[in-house]
Amino acid sequence: MIKINGVEVALGNFPDGTMLIKQEPPEVDEITVSWFYENDRELVALIFLVNHLKAHGKENIHLYMPYIPNARQDRVKSAEDVFTLKYFANIINGLGFRTVTVLDPHSSVSEALIDNIIINKPQAYIEEVINKIKDIEGEIPSMFYPDEGAGKRYSGMIPLPYAFGIKKRDWKTGKILGLDVSGDTDNIKGKNILIVDDISSRGGTFYFSAKCLKELGARNIYLYISHCENTIHEGEVLTSGLIEKVFTTNSILTKQHDKIDVIEL
Repeated sequence: MIKINGVEVALGNFPDGTMLIKQEPPEVDEITVSWFYENDRELVALIFLVNHLKAHGKENIHLYMPYIPNARQDRVKSAEDVFTLKYFANIINGLGFRTVTVLDPHSSVSEALIDNIIINKPQAYIEEVINKIKDIEGEIPSMFYPDEGAGKRYSGMIPLPYAFGIKKRDWKTGKILGLDVSGDTDNIKGKNILIVDDISSRGGTFYFSAKCLKELGARNIYLYISHCENTIHEGEVLTSGLIEKVFTTNSILTKQHDKIDVIEL
């Protein structure tokens, strides 16, 4: 979904499938284009729209893009790997935005590749979730991060004791086999837990985290993720009964579920 100064842009098609867009340029000089990623077709629309605005004399254009598309492809290991994040960033940079505001980037490579980037930290959203859990359970939850990197990233925002996971993988397939737990493990048994991370696809990491935490005696487990892909509906996070509720933003999620609480950006 693309919005210009808060108004959604309708993306149509000609009979041949090419894009049909009608957009009256705003009268104001400063323009914010908001892009809540749903598909790559929107990137083409973004290119057309920004060029259309510039053709009408609008140069002070900002991009609000909470989720960075292609952020998972942040490195290449062989000649066959296409560095899509780098080339995507080249396109965004070429559009000449005054600022590009993102939320909780998946990779520091994204931050380095995108010009004029402004990074919104998820601290306020995590604190909001902690307060919601406190209202439900009557106490502040203990914190858990699925890996050491997440622990370093979020513990600086949330000054609470925490434990973190160490994933056990089959390195040939990449499949997660289990999880070891380190850190402040004394705050798990009999406690409510909030798992925090930046992104989820099917949610295997969080399923194994919750399973391990339950084995260690955790009471009720909740999950916050800044960016939740619709594929979470295909995994075990929502069906296993291990996680009480998933909290996320509307950065990319479009499919609703009773166990998902969406924070509107």
